[in-house]
Amino acid sequence: MALPEGGTEQPLSSLSWRPMRPDDIDAVVEVARLSFPDHFEDRACFQNRLALYPRGCFVLADGDEPAKGYLIAYPWRAEAAPPLNTVIEGLPAEPALIYLHDLALHPDARGGGVTRAVVERLAEQAEADGWPAIALVAVNDAVGFWTRHGFQARDIAGLEEKLASYGADARYMIRAL
Repeated sequence: MALPEGGTEQPLSSLSWRPMRPDDIDAVVEVARLSFPDHFEDRACFQNRLALYPRGCFVLADGDEPAKGYLIAYPWRAEAAPPLNTVIEGLPAEPALIYLHDLALHPDARGGGVTRAVVERLAEQAEADGWPAIALVAVNDAVGFWTRHGFQARDIAGLEEKLASYGADARYMIRAL
């Protein structure tokens, strides 16, 4: 899912992106609840993604304080998106790219441009690991936000039904690396 645009709080200079830890999950669930009220995903979903691919999980926090944002990404199949709020048994046997599952900020941390750092960190890491692209499903009218981060919307035959579960404005997007 993609970050909803907007936000009112000035940038908080004490916040920085760091690897997610299991003790961050409660704060991540709260940020998700505030950011995506129409796309609920429970605690088990976030625990699952962190366990499957910790390398793609980051939080925005002031040291050990509760997270004010998060990014979750993992290897996945091209032209596909996992179902919302679903624990996945494992990563695909032959993944083709990195799937950016979620990026969200607490309302107090929005509007300061803090997302660029983590999106670029993910892109650099994915490219260094040999992945050719990052894909995501943009929701909450966030296509413009993701376009500014180098993603391009793609119409994928056969993906329409799955995207409908993400909402009427959902768009599959890719950033080549």
